[in-house]
Amino acid sequence: MATYTDDNIKTLDWKEHIRKRPGMYIGKLGNGNSQDDGIYVLVKEIMDNSIDEHMMGFGQKVEITLTGQRIQIRDYGRGIPLGKVVDCVSKINTGGKYDSEAFQKSVGLNGVGTKAVNALSRYFEVSSFREGKVKTASFQFGEIIKDQPLKSSSEPEGTLMVFEPDEAIFGDYHYETEFLEDLFWNYAFLNAGLKIHFNGKVFHSEKGLLDLLHYKTNVENARYPIIHFKSPDLEIAMTHADHYGEEYYSFVNGQNTTQGGTHLSAFKEAVVKVVRDFYKKEFDPADVRSAITAAISIKIQEPVFESQTKTKLGSQNISPEGQTIRSFVNDFIKKNLDNYLHRFPEVADALLKRIQQSERERKDISTIRKLANEKAKKANLHNRKLRDCRVHFTDLRKGNRFETSLFITEGDSASGSLTKARDVQTQAVFSLRGKPLNCFGLTKKVVYENEEFNLLQHALDIEDGLENLRYNRVILATDADVDGMHIRLLLLTFFLQFFPDLVRKGHLYILETPLFRVRNKKKTFYCYSEKEKQRAIKQLGGGNPEITRFKGLGEISPDEFEGFIGKAIRLEQIQLKKEASIHDVLEYYMGKNTGERQNFIVENLRVEKDLAVSVVEAEVIENEASPA
Repeated sequence: MATYTDDNIKTLDWKEHIRKRPGMYIGKLGNGNSQDDGIYVLVKEIMDNSIDEHMMGFGQKVEITLTGQRIQIRDYGRGIPLGKVVDCVSKINTGGKYDSEAFQKSVGLNGVGTKAVNALSRYFEVSSFREGKVKTASFQFGEIIKDQPLKSSSEPEGTLMVFEPDEAIFGDYHYETEFLEDLFWNYAFLNAGLKIHFNGKVFHSEKGLLDLLHYKTNVENARYPIIHFKSPDLEIAMTHADHYGEEYYSFVNGQNTTQGGTHLSAFKEAVVKVVRDFYKKEFDPADVRSAITAAISIKIQEPVFESQTKTKLGSQNISPEGQTIRSFVNDFIKKNLDNYLHRFPEVADALLKRIQQSERERKDISTIRKLANEKAKKANLHNRKLRDCRVHFTDLRKGNRFETSLFITEGDSASGSLTKARDVQTQAVFSLRGKPLNCFGLTKKVVYENEEFNLLQHALDIEDGLENLRYNRVILATDADVDGMHIRLLLLTFFLQFFPDLVRKGHLYILETPLFRVRNKKKTFYCYSEKEKQRAIKQLGGGNPEITRFKGLGEISPDEFEGFIGKAIRLEQIQLKKEASIHDVLEYYMGKNTGERQNFIVENLRVEKDLAVSVVEAEVIENEASPA
């Protein structure tokens, strides 16, 4: 029996606690393949300080340099007070953000962010340039290793921070420059006039959220020109297009609140109310918001977020003594949007036609939807297709939302192995029956008419949007061969065509599975490339290790699955590039069969060359490229 005595009670200092429980401070870890991986949160924590300086009126430029795994961030704000430089990066609950006069509408309010970066870095250095002097200190894993005395300096005032995330925490990680650039663009859009320099590129915006929507969306498909309103503490931009679903970008004090919060809820409610009042008709809220693309940015005092990573706003008021966020947003939109629709009747007419189109489409599928829902219940979804987990996404909003996953796989062998190997508490498995339908160019009716699609949307609970999404990560688990690539493309088509928000919000992933098992009597390595295989052979001391080449998920035993769908899971997050039009993407990959698509599959298959070449010879997707 385990003992529980005084000796079991441990007291950790701030560095030890952060390193032992990094998820409490930066969310999930990851290896850089996902935009919300911890190494990007570290960059954001330092950048937030520089942006706060700019928002207070100090510094019009931030310079970032990435060299290998080392990040350097230099701002031109006021600089940390020279006598407190070491304390501000190494003493918990110490910082200027506690002084509401110095930072009135700041993102970082709890004095933890920079300390977390320090503790989780194998090297961290801070320099503050102020009053013609510079103070520099260096750290390793949060421990100070060099505290330099004050020196004279001719450098402009500001702060320089340099850090390298610790591989002992983050593993074999890498930075994706595209993810960093997306982060820097968001900062630029939210801080008109600020210039961000990153490895030779300049990120700069003059029109704020108007520029953001131009950057994020395919404006050519917009039903009317982007509507843009701005005040000192609230800015919105919106339009309607032809896509399914609703697309939102929300921010609080410059922080990208990817999970929304009270400000976004208020915005959605206000738009529906103004539209109903203007047209004097009680439209269904779903019809008003269908195909909307919008951005909202609000500045409030002492914001309350639902986690340290600040992805969802929980505040009810714009300041401790101020009005509610709901009434503040509603008053702003009522005044501005109502006036705009009266001033521009052509926009009002275009908006009305888009709402009426959504209304017709909803009514058109209502009967089919009802029958499909009844059929889904009779199909006994949870026994036939879905091996569910014990804890769902909706129960994990208090802090563990990153843990729930749904694996979508094909074939009895693969789904059987995944089901036996998974963590039954947080991982679920959905089994496909053969290849799904190519739904490119089809209407949403097919989601209800096709049993496979209907059961899948029910398993995810995304029929009416992402609010009830039952799994934070939706993982495509297909073989690393021609058929597996094809199934993956068909599923991507389904999600992009009908549920693009799932992709835009970063919920869709591809499971990376090992190509080789290299082992001897003492140790086993699972390798994802030829390079890793050779490294494993070397680590085993050469000799004659047993090498197994996996050709499909069905060949991998449940015991082996446990090794790479647990903490060591490798996932590739599906990301839409800024210039990507969903229609153009689907046309390229799933339209008429083209040599370009064949070349894409050949280049992206992680298999031997002779198997990849067989794609062209077999022309496996020739007959399924066009909708049935």
